[in-house]
Amino acid sequence: MNPSPPALQSSRAPDRALDAVNVFLADVRDGLGPYLAIYLLAVHKWEPASIGAVMTVAGLTALVAQTPAGALIDRVSAKRATIVIAALLVTVSCLVLPWTTSFTLVAITQAVSAVAGTVFAPAIAAISLGIGGPRVFARRMGRNETFNHAGNAVAAVLAGGLAFVGGPVVVFYLMAAMTLASIAAVLMIPSAAIDHERARGLPSPRQDAPAPVSVLRLLHNRTLMTLAACCALFHLANAAMLPLVGQKLSQTSPALATTLTAACIVAAQLVMVPAALLVGHRADAWGRRPLLLAAFLILPIRGVLYPFSDAPAWLLGVQLLDGIGAGIFGALLPVIVSDLTQGTGRFNVTLGAVSTAFGLGAALSPGLAGLIVQFAGYDVAFLTLAAIAALAFVLAMAMPETRPQASDTTAEPATPASNASL
Repeated sequence: MNPSPPALQSSRAPDRALDAVNVFLADVRDGLGPYLAIYLLAVHKWEPASIGAVMTVAGLTALVAQTPAGALIDRVSAKRATIVIAALLVTVSCLVLPWTTSFTLVAITQAVSAVAGTVFAPAIAAISLGIGGPRVFARRMGRNETFNHAGNAVAAVLAGGLAFVGGPVVVFYLMAAMTLASIAAVLMIPSAAIDHERARGLPSPRQDAPAPVSVLRLLHNRTLMTLAACCALFHLANAAMLPLVGQKLSQTSPALATTLTAACIVAAQLVMVPAALLVGHRADAWGRRPLLLAAFLILPIRGVLYPFSDAPAWLLGVQLLDGIGAGIFGALLPVIVSDLTQGTGRFNVTLGAVSTAFGLGAALSPGLAGLIVQFAGYDVAFLTLAAIAALAFVLAMAMPETRPQASDTTAEPATPASNASL
């Protein structure tokens, strides 16, 4: 077999580098995630309400930062450096936790981590759009999420195994190692491969293209507003579920809580891989709406099933459903936002604004769940979250199809007026 021509190898370099970024950044972009609840409960002996309060503080801080983070990515050309700085901030903020038990200091460190973490999603989406353009964006986002979930699964296996030997603290050092690897992968992306105008949703080349539209105009896009509301409800229901499972495991199997939580994460991540691949391969053929509804339908089912048993095997099995819903949602959301903002020059700030909406839900979710657990128990908390998820699905049914017409896939729209809802 003849080797690939140098030009072809060069054209594949950005894609391969992006694959590596998504693998190694998977363990960094969300900070400690569910391990924070396990660590604070098992090591520092915090109450569920205090744990929920810290996670809510971090979530609210991220909420404020989401839209500015998107606006920053729209404006800056140093997208690779932005990712590197954010990864370092997240990691340093988490590495100080073993040396402090103060509620205030823990809340501050997690707030810093949350702010830095808001950069990753819009930056990776922007780089993906800037390299490949809108015609292959759905496939690229499916590939991004596939490698991200694979990286999460590998990191969770390592975390579970290492925690079994060395205790919950090992997740901090695993994150540090992943951060170094992710920085190396980011620097492998050729800076010249990123078209920064295309990365923000403008046509390329831009000689005759309009200036970016006013951000306020996007508020008149009813489809975007519906999407934002759906996202807020989805994450209000979803964000607390895995931490609650981790807390239940801490009570029933304290010595294995971190390892079992890692097993839950691995199970979900392994299912997310084919779910993200499905979005990448079929979102253009089937449309966005059927896949979006499927993702929203899974969540209330999952919330209703958790209370049936406290057995680790049952909780692990139910957690598999998270892989379907989150796998589809994570890959599909940037694609829908790109559909609705193509030609506006406001892709990343809009993605940040929609992320603010689901960040609001995610920020309130742990605090709400923690209070319900403290006064009514875990089963009531899960059923309450399931009811919120059902409401999100009903609202999602009002979402129209956003897939561009066949004629739109061969050329980038010249004006934002091409989107009828703008």
